[in-house]
Amino acid sequence: MFSHLLALSPLEKSLLKIDIATGESTTLVDGLTDGPDGIVVDPERKYVYWTNMGAPGLPEGRAPKTDDDLDFYLRNGSLERVGMDGTGRTYILPVGSFVTGKQLAGAWSTGRLYWSDREGAAVRSARLDGSDLRDEVVVATAEADRRTIRNQCVGVAVDEQRGLLYWTQKGPANGNDGRIFRTSLNAPVGERQIEVLWSELPEPIDLELELDTSTMYWTDRGDPPRGNTLNKAAIPAVGEPGGEVSVVAANYHEAIGLAVDTPAGVAYVSDLSGQIRAVRLDGSGEQVVFKGKPLTGIAGA
Repeated sequence: MFSHLLALSPLEKSLLKIDIATGESTTLVDGLTDGPDGIVVDPERKYVYWTNMGAPGLPEGRAPKTDDDLDFYLRNGSLERVGMDGTGRTYILPVGSFVTGKQLAGAWSTGRLYWSDREGAAVRSARLDGSDLRDEVVVATAEADRRTIRNQCVGVAVDEQRGLLYWTQKGPANGNDGRIFRTSLNAPVGERQIEVLWSELPEPIDLELELDTSTMYWTDRGDPPRGNTLNKAAIPAVGEPGGEVSVVAANYHEAIGLAVDTPAGVAYVSDLSGQIRAVRLDGSGEQVVFKGKPLTGIAGA
């Protein structure tokens, strides 16, 4: 079970370590200046990895007013690593290795990291040392198609046992055009069949898989009642579409990060209000375990 959460705070430019029992936080790493977003912990090797979206382009002559004023199409994404004690920070993939890094997942048995590249309209992977960078899914290559928001990838999850890759494409803000996809990791990239499991979702973001119960959890930052929620559904068999979606918790302020502690029966959800809520997976209740500045990705430790 988790004793701590690791959370990325873009405004504080820091990686926080949060005691679940007390809600107290310490800064594990500071000076995160490139839009940290997705985070994962390698429990065996004692490392923390995170993606950076890259510093966005800004409008000329004025301060940005909304996210629409920020240009994330610059190729300045990166991937970093640090020890669990906060030492040895280093780039695994330097700035400019991809476009916009979002959720990050680890496939520890094969020693690979997988992440969604939002404005790159792709899902990419690399070895734990950053070598063998490759495209796992490419949704669009032409500039105009990469700028079509429904083509942009955000969440990602890997089922190592079955060799399956899952990802979200959230679509326009509150557009009810969000989708969750799946493909095989074992087939050659050019021969992979892509399945659309769910469509017409408000705005799905981060994914987590609970393989023992064959359940998928995801956050959604779209409009209520189906958005700004933590959701779950049974993972369908290969070749079958996704079924009924249940809302586990609601009333978030732009729900983003997700960390599922299966032994404890709890899911932790972060949002842009700066809260992290602990939600009982059996629906028996929830509580706020942390309140700070806006948070993106979280991971359990």
